[in-house]
Amino acid sequence: MSYERTVTLKAPFEQVQQAVRQALAEQGFGVLTEIDVQATLKARLDHDMERYLILGACNPPLARQALEADRSVGLLLPCNVVVRADGDQVVVEALDPGAMVALTGLDAMAPVAREATRRLDAALSSLNAAGA
Repeated sequence: MSYERTVTLKAPFEQVQQAVRQALAEQGFGVLTEIDVQATLKARLDHDMERYLILGACNPPLARQALEADRSVGLLLPCNVVVRADGDQVVVEALDPGAMVALTGLDAMAPVAREATRRLDAALSSLNAAGA
């Protein structure tokens, strides 16, 4: 089972990560957390790697609906979106919300996953259309 939705862009990293934030906001997602994996690994392990951000995106109405169906689904929230350098390109990956349905086995999670997928796909498509 594929667990991600991905777009690859040829644009500067900073431009892409700002465009990702805006595209998510336009679809009702706020970025609650941000992990700069590159900086963290450098600081903690003196390990060098490419630019790599993990954005914890949340759409509060969808999160509430998911949590009402299953309180344990918080383990899968927020929707993680990765922005990472890959050579001269930037890869943007979002966790496929369908994974919530597959992992929980709850039919009540399906409408939440469909709406989250629609919104995340719209955000990713807008990045492609704009060339970030």
